[in-house]
Amino acid sequence: MTGVRVRDDESFEKALKRFTKSCEKAGILSDIKKRQHFEKPSEKRKRKQAAARRKTRKRFYVDHSGTI
Repeated sequence: MTGVRVRDDESFEKALKRFTKSCEKAGILSDIKKRQHFEKPSEKRKRKQAAARRKTRKRFYVDHSGTI
């Protein structure tokens, strides 16, 4: 669990900014968005396969063109 203690010389806004950065770094918000709706195992498998295809295509393009 991510937690932030407000320092004596620190404003609430700065502490909130540190908290949001630590949540982003921990991947909490992306995890919540993924779990917001149930995803069937077949949909999850299709999503992972599509991501793998995109990654392979991108790698192929970079290898053959030399730039992104």
